Amino acid sequence: MVRYRRCRDNARYLLASVRLANGVAGLVAPQVLIRRIEGKREPSPAAIYAFRLFGIRTVLLGLDLFLSHGDEAQQSLREGVVIHSCDVATVTLLAIQRRISRRTAALLALISTGNVALALSALRSKP
Repeated sequence: MVRYRRCRDNARYLLASVRLANGVAGLVAPQVLIRRIEGKREPSPAAIYAFRLFGIRTVLLGLDLFLSHGDEAQQSLREGVVIHSCDVATVTLLAIQRRISRRTAALLALISTGNVALALSALRSKP
């Protein structure tokens, strides 16, 4: 039981760490992230704004996972499943519409799917 709880906690803290790292990167270096998605062209001001906007959201979600406990943590994780599933749906639609490259779509989908998996792993009920 202790091992099971540790595994769930590890998944939660790993998801929080991923959120913090991606959020901070979006806030302080949006151009770097945008170039990884769009290539070498100069990022638009709207893209920079969007990365910073979602960067702060992602930082706050990460902090919430680190600081919450019990029912609050469970609620944050349930919300995380929805948030990251929407991210997967968005990248899938962009790929289908050929608005991003297959390689970029695969990378973004992998990250977001991993986040969904971490949230679900942290939410698992007791065996």
